[in-house]
Amino acid sequence: MSFIRDLRMAVRSLARLPTLWITVALTLALGIGANVAIFSVVRAVLLRPLANRDEDRLLYLRQSAPGIGETNATFSVPEIRDIGSGLKSIKELGTFSEVQFTVVGLGTPREIPAGVVDGHYFEVMGLRPVLGRLLTPADDGQGAAGAVVLTYPFWRDSLHSDPSVLGRPVRLESQTGARLATVIGVLEPSVPYPVATEIIANIVTSPHHLSATMVTGREHRMTEVFGRLAPGASVDRARAELRSVYGAMVAAHPEVYKPESHFKIDVTRMHEQINSRANTILWILFAASGLLFMIASSNVANLMLARTVRREPELAIRSALGASTAILRRSLLAESLVLCGSGAVAAVALAIPMVAVLGRYASRFSVRASELTLDFSLVWFGIGLALIASVFLAFIPRLPSADAPQGGLTGRGTRVAGGSSRRLRVFAVTQIAASFLLLAGACVLMKTLFVLEQTRPPFDSANVLALNLPLMSFGRTSQQVDAFYRDVQRRISALPGVEHVSSGFSAPWRDDQRLSIAFQFAAQGAKRADSQDFRAKFRTVSPGFFDTFGVPIQEGRDFNDGDKEGSERVVIISQSLAKMLYPGQDAMNHTLRWTDGVMKFIGVSTEPRRIIAVVPDFDDENIIPSSAMTIYEPIEQEQGWNGRLFVRAHQDAYALVPAISQTIHQMSADQPVEKASTLGDVRAEVLSPDRLNAVVFGGFAAVALLISVVGVGGVLAFSVSGRTREFGIRMALGAPPLNILGIVLVEGVAMAGIGVGAGVMLGLALARVIARYVTAIHQPGPLAFVGSAVVILGAAIVASAVPAARAARVDAVEALRSE
Repeated sequence: MSFIRDLRMAVRSLARLPTLWITVALTLALGIGANVAIFSVVRAVLLRPLANRDEDRLLYLRQSAPGIGETNATFSVPEIRDIGSGLKSIKELGTFSEVQFTVVGLGTPREIPAGVVDGHYFEVMGLRPVLGRLLTPADDGQGAAGAVVLTYPFWRDSLHSDPSVLGRPVRLESQTGARLATVIGVLEPSVPYPVATEIIANIVTSPHHLSATMVTGREHRMTEVFGRLAPGASVDRARAELRSVYGAMVAAHPEVYKPESHFKIDVTRMHEQINSRANTILWILFAASGLLFMIASSNVANLMLARTVRREPELAIRSALGASTAILRRSLLAESLVLCGSGAVAAVALAIPMVAVLGRYASRFSVRASELTLDFSLVWFGIGLALIASVFLAFIPRLPSADAPQGGLTGRGTRVAGGSSRRLRVFAVTQIAASFLLLAGACVLMKTLFVLEQTRPPFDSANVLALNLPLMSFGRTSQQVDAFYRDVQRRISALPGVEHVSSGFSAPWRDDQRLSIAFQFAAQGAKRADSQDFRAKFRTVSPGFFDTFGVPIQEGRDFNDGDKEGSERVVIISQSLAKMLYPGQDAMNHTLRWTDGVMKFIGVSTEPRRIIAVVPDFDDENIIPSSAMTIYEPIEQEQGWNGRLFVRAHQDAYALVPAISQTIHQMSADQPVEKASTLGDVRAEVLSPDRLNAVVFGGFAAVALLISVVGVGGVLAFSVSGRTREFGIRMALGAPPLNILGIVLVEGVAMAGIGVGAGVMLGLALARVIARYVTAIHQPGPLAFVGSAVVILGAAIVASAVPAARAARVDAVEALRSE
C-alpha cells in the first residue's frame, strides 16, 4: 500500500510539471517504440519458426563456382541424379525450377512468377494443402496430366478464396510452348522460397523440362535442390557426405568441372538460408535502435538528475525527519515508473506505424516481412525496457544522508552537486558518442545513394518505355508467332508520338536474373595471356534496338530485316569487348563462335558469326555502369521473340500506353501487356532499397542527434543555473559578457569533442569487427567521420548558444544578493 501511495504522490508531483512529464515520455517513447517495432520485425523475419513440418531437418543445397563468378549455380538434372543416388544422411531430395507462366483461365491472362517441381518437393518441404491436394510422385513423368497448385496469397488476393477453383482447367504459356493443366489444390501459408511464386506446377507443364537437353545436359543448370535430413543425422555429417559424393562426381567429369572454375557444394538449414539476406541488415538496425534507446535513456537521466538536484532541499528535509534511504529511493522509483510507464504507452502507439514502415523496408530483403503488423505479444518487451529505464533513473541520483543533511537544509544543494554535475556530463558525452556512430553510418548510406543518384546511364532512360509482352504460342506455328510479333512492332511504330520501336532480351535493371549470365566463346585471332576462356554476356535484339536507346553505332552497321534464319550469322559487340579481343586493331569482320556447353541446351547455334559493328558499352545490369563485355545477335537468327518491347517516345512515354495496349489487344485479346514503365522509373525502383536504407538510418541519426543536442543544452542550462554566483563574481571583477559567453560555449564544445573522440575510436573498432564477419557492408571512410564530427560539433555550438547567452546576461548585483 505504501508504494501505491508513492505512485499517487508521483502522479500529483509530475502533474505540476507537465513539460517535464511530456518531454520524458516522448523521449522514452522514441527509444522504446523503435526497439519494439524493430524487434517485432526481427522476431517475425529471423526468429519465428517456419510453417514447414520439422523445419530443423529441412536443408538447402547450394552449388557454386567462384572461378567463373557463380555464387549459386543451381543444379542440372544429371547432377541431381548423381548426388541423390549416393546420400544416406539426407533422406530425400526435392527440386524446384523458377519459370514464368502466362496463365489463361484464372481471370485476365497475365504473366505470373511460378515454379515447376518434382513430385517429392512438397513432402520434402513438409507443407500441407488448405484445399484439395498437393503434387506427389504420381504427377511425375511425360504421361502425367498437367497439375497446378495455387499459393495461398494468390488464391486469397486474386481469386478471393474461391473454393470452386479446384478442378478448373487452365492454359500455361511459356517461352518453350503451351500446356493445359488443372488446378488440384491450394498450398498452406508458407514462406515462398527461393522466389515468391503464385502457382506451382508439375514438370510436365514445362516442355523444356521434359526435353532431352534438360534431362541429359550436365551443364544446363536451372534447378534448386532441397533435402530432408534422415533421422539421427546431423547437418555436419550430411555436409561431409555430400562433399564426398560431389567430389567423386567432379572427378568423373573433368571436361565440365574445370579446376579453374573451383566448383564446390554446400548445405545449410533452410531457416538460415531464408534469413541470409535479411540477417545482417536487421541485426544492424536492431543495434541502431539499441543506440537510440541508450541515447534516450541518457537524456532522460540528465533531466531526472537535474530535477533531483533541485529537489535536494526537499529530500534532505525528508531524510532529517526520519525517511530512510530505501524510502527515498522508493519514491524516486515510483516517479520514474510513472514517467517510463507513460513513455511505454506512447511507445506502443508509436510502434504501430513504425512496424508498417519497417515491414515494407524489410520486405526488400526477406519475403517473410510482407504484411507485418505489430505483434502485441511483444508488449512485454516494451514493458521490460521501461522497467530497465525506471530502475536506471531511480538509482542514478545521489541521495542526501540523514547524518549530513545540512547542505539541503541550508539551501545550498545546487552548490554541492558536483557529483551530479559530473554524471550529467558523462550522460551527455555518451549520447554524443552514440549519435556519432548512427550519424557516421547514415553518412555512408547517404553517400552511396548520392553516387547512385548522380550516376547517369549510358543510354536514354527518360523517354524509353519498357513493356512485357509474354510469348503466346497456343494454336500457332513458330512462323505465325514470329509474324505476329513483327506485326506488333510494325503497328506500334505507326502510332502518333512513337519515334522508335524494338525488342530485346530483357529490360535493363528490371530483369536482373536474365542479365548476369556470361558464356564462353572463341574469337578469330584473339588469345588471352592467361590462356583462360573468353566470356561475354549474350543478348538478342531486333533491328533498331540501339536507335531506340539512343546508342550510336561507332563502326559498322545495325542489324536489318535481312539478318534472319538462313542468312549469314552476324553479331555486334561492345567497345570494351572489341578492345580486349583486338587491342589496337579493327574488330570488324573477324569471326567468333560460342564454345560454352550450355549453348546447345538453350538452342543457340555454335556456328561462326561475323562481327558487323561495334557499339559503346551498354551496361544494362548495373546502376553504376561498368565495362560491358556483350555480344548482340539478331533476334530472328536465334531464339525468336523474347517478350520485351521497347518504345522511344517523342515526349510523354506514358501517354502512349493506352494506344499501345489497345493496338495489341485488337490483334489478340489474350495477349498480356504488362509492366509498362519508363526506364527512368525502373531505375528509380531499383534505387528504392538504397533510398530506404538512407531514410531509415538517416531518420534514426536525426532523432538521436536531436535528443543529444537537447541533452547538451540541458546540461549547460543546469550548469549555468548552478554557476550563477560564480558568473556574478567574475562580472563584478570586470569580466566582459563575451568572456562568460565563451566559457559556456567552450564547455559545450568540449563535451561534444570528447563524445566525438569516443565515437571515432568506438566506430573504428566496430568497423574492423564488422568487416571481419560482414564483407558486404560499406565501411565508413574519413569523409563520413569528418562530416559527422562537423555536424555534431556545429549542433553542440547551437545547443550551447541559449544557455551561454543566458549566462552572459547575468546581473552581478542580483547574483551576489541571491547568495
